[in-house]
Amino acid sequence: MNIKNINTVSFQGIEGANSHLASKKLFPKAKIITCETFEQVFENVRKNKSDLGLIPVENSVAGRVAEIHSLMHKTPLKIVGEYFMKVELHLLGTEKINIKQIKNVRSHIHALSQCKKFIKKNKVKTIISADTALAAKEIREENDPSESAIASKLAAKIYNLKILKKNVEDSLQNITRFILLQKKQIKINPSKGKILTSLIFAVNNVPAALHKALGCFAINNVNMTKLESYVNETFKQAEFYVDIEGDTKDINVTSALKEIKEYTRFVRILGTYYADKFRK
Repeated sequence: MNIKNINTVSFQGIEGANSHLASKKLFPKAKIITCETFEQVFENVRKNKSDLGLIPVENSVAGRVAEIHSLMHKTPLKIVGEYFMKVELHLLGTEKINIKQIKNVRSHIHALSQCKKFIKKNKVKTIISADTALAAKEIREENDPSESAIASKLAAKIYNLKILKKNVEDSLQNITRFILLQKKQIKINPSKGKILTSLIFAVNNVPAALHKALGCFAINNVNMTKLESYVNETFKQAEFYVDIEGDTKDINVTSALKEIKEYTRFVRILGTYYADKFRK
């Protein structure tokens, strides 16, 4: 990752959330700013209250974070990087007790969905919290030994909780992909690593428009690493989020983007950035 001079980072959640952990790993010297919503993260970067925003976009177990697509559609911010982080989820409690004594477990809805096997096996009732760290904070405040939370080791440390069982996630290959947002596009040097470009587009409302649009990438030998459809507020027609390999300055990418305009209502580049080393 070639992102420098980051003094402040905004993320959605409170201290101890997985996004907090990712922020600390990437920018250990930066000031971390917590935000109640993803919208606030975007606004902090747009209004220069933060140098960079860190947003989770998908998880290998729970799937995509759906609301991010609509936010990316509206924002002038650019994707300047990506980061893949292995997620480790632990069962936390206020006291070291037998798991069978636990009645409820709290966490973010995505974290709960990543721990279905453990929850089913132990027959605990689930309670949804805004994020994993908030769940940890809530059980600390309630101080009831029968209440538990699924959260990170960092959350356990911050809120002085006991780890009752480590790694309660269904899959040990539990990976979350984050994107990094800034106001300006970073400069890309092709010799420094693999390059990705993210974009969104909507096709014309005619038969085979999507087939023809995607064909523009194939004909120009542009590899597509991701394709997702989503609907806007009108629900009239799907729009598409795409990750492709290459820089917008590459001849083949330039040709593909020029040709795709014939079959689309709009094409918007979200950012060009270096691929995370995790992809290797």
